[in-house]
Amino acid sequence: MKTNIYLLISGKLGYNLLIELYNFTHIELIATDKNSLDIIDFAKNENIPLFIGNPRNGKLAAFISNSQNELLLSINYPFLIEEDLIKKFNYPINFHGSLLPKYRGRTPHVWSIINNECETGVTAHFIDVGCDTGDVILQKKMSISENDTGFSILEKYIEIYPLMVREIINLFESKNIKRIKQDNSLSTIYAKRAPNDGKINWDWQKERIKNWVRAQTDPYPGAFTFFDDKKIIIDKVSFSEIGFNNELKNGTILQVKPFLVVKTSNGAVKIDLIRNNKVEFVQNKILR
Repeated sequence: MKTNIYLLISGKLGYNLLIELYNFTHIELIATDKNSLDIIDFAKNENIPLFIGNPRNGKLAAFISNSQNELLLSINYPFLIEEDLIKKFNYPINFHGSLLPKYRGRTPHVWSIINNECETGVTAHFIDVGCDTGDVILQKKMSISENDTGFSILEKYIEIYPLMVREIINLFESKNIKRIKQDNSLSTIYAKRAPNDGKINWDWQKERIKNWVRAQTDPYPGAFTFFDDKKIIIDKVSFSEIGFNNELKNGTILQVKPFLVVKTSNGAVKIDLIRNNKVEFVQNKILR
């Protein structure tokens, strides 16, 4: 007999998991956002009850007819889940892209790269009224290499998530789900990021600038700077040994050809890749 599950999912990650889960579970309902067209089409084609949009203010809770249910899985779901929905399930479980209690909140994989972490992972935890504060069930760690980007971390998550979901379902079926309280004294919380948050501060050290750039590189909106009031999106940088006078302002263009090199507070960075580059840079001018 297949396990009945309710799914809150979105995006490529959610769709890939949906395809896998469909083969060995019975999906009672799918909730997603309006942009997850593959998920929407799949649900409609397979006649799976579908809720699209913001679940809050009792909307999704009212959509679920049964007063009490067993297993809810939230995977890459963009909305915060409220108490009325949580109470409808004995096992409301979320999958979060960090090693909780570190990096609660949005885009944790991006923040982990920015902060020069050497590992990240995925946590399966009970959903409560807080943000990523519920009891932990399962964690899987993975390393962050010096060449990883925000996008490449998500690609690695695509491999980890199906294994974790299967393990959670096995634990549920064997009635062996255990709860581990999070140590709130170890928690870190980072804010949701928006495209306008990507501006480079050339007063930062070169290591942070490199991490800042690779965390947000294509297909993300990207780290950016300005040259003569033109927005320049930078997708890759590396370190340069070119010398300079430390009295020069940070952001000064030290070299244009064969590579663009820019001064930072503790060294120089070479700009390896600019998105849609149509700008003629000038030596000794300043990026802002």
